[in-house]
Amino acid sequence: MSKDILFKDIEDKTVVWFENSNRYVVLEKRAAQIVKQLHENIAANTIANSLASDFDIPVEQAMGFVQDIERNIVLPNQEEQLGGSSVYSDVVIPVNFELYKTYKIDTLTFKIDFSSEFELSLVHPKFAHLEISGQEKINHHYHVFTQNERTFLYVEDTFIGAWAYSNIHYFQGKLSMEIVQHMHQKPEKDWLGVFHASAVSDGSNGMLFLGDSGNGKSTSLALLQAHNFHCVADDFVPVSALAQDIYSFPAAISIKKNSLDVLLPFYPELKTTAEYNFTRLKKIVRFLPPKNENAITQVPCKGFVFIKYDKHIDFELTEISSIEAFEKLIPDSWLSPIPQNVTSFLDWFATIPCYRIVYSNNERMISEVSKLFANVL
Repeated sequence: MSKDILFKDIEDKTVVWFENSNRYVVLEKRAAQIVKQLHENIAANTIANSLASDFDIPVEQAMGFVQDIERNIVLPNQEEQLGGSSVYSDVVIPVNFELYKTYKIDTLTFKIDFSSEFELSLVHPKFAHLEISGQEKINHHYHVFTQNERTFLYVEDTFIGAWAYSNIHYFQGKLSMEIVQHMHQKPEKDWLGVFHASAVSDGSNGMLFLGDSGNGKSTSLALLQAHNFHCVADDFVPVSALAQDIYSFPAAISIKKNSLDVLLPFYPELKTTAEYNFTRLKKIVRFLPPKNENAITQVPCKGFVFIKYDKHIDFELTEISSIEAFEKLIPDSWLSPIPQNVTSFLDWFATIPCYRIVYSNNERMISEVSKLFANVL
């Protein structure tokens, strides 16, 4: 049975959210109206007759349009979205683990057990800078192991989920979400979402820098950090539901090999930092720990910046439409499935400014970002 559907007009479009699938669809306003009518169980022929009259088209053509919307938009989103949290009654936590690491995050100590080098490789590189000897009291104990071709995550003795190798990035996201909840003492229901972005702060406010892999997002963050900006989070950016604030996440900044020449003058330690070859992602990276002095726990989010390095363009800054930004943002984000949080997200996103930066001049980029922070209130 279909659950709630929410509608939000943003600019000249309507964003429709389906609770069953937790999916967002951007539609023309009249198409969204048809979705609403179908959800209200208004007969398709009634909708088609009204559409034909309004647009002076044959009823058969209007009916075809209504049926296309029902078949391609409404029906696929009436099915429940399946996650990685099925119960596996025949699986038990191993008695012995081959490896374990202990990490100190703020005042909390996390111990993570790994059943092999494979599981370790999924987690440790981004948190290696937080590793401690393990002599302190353990606040949270995680278990990561693989059985039946699935990677399992338990926190203490509670089953969190299991993921096939093809969905291993969902495991990494879920583990990170567990850490966030413990760090900031907020359960999952209190989070608006998590964004695949770099969170940058000037000390008072924050912005999310987004871009496809290889566009220079993390390199830009490292450059900005070297020029008195703060890295609040990289790649995994949690935003609270109540105030839409950006919260910190302590994972290291992922630096690709082709960025080393640009960053070595500011971070000479990268020259000898361990290098990781992620064959599945087809990239070789090193990890740069965020600077911890005067660490920021949370800041208000004042904008979204879609950033891209292009050697042919010195610098361009343009404000872009909310709808264009929305369609770029959603595919790589985890967003809360709770209707109240969805409403908060859509209301917030409809008002937040969105920009595009394309650059090759690093100094100009840093200067213009400084101006952007100064001008966005």
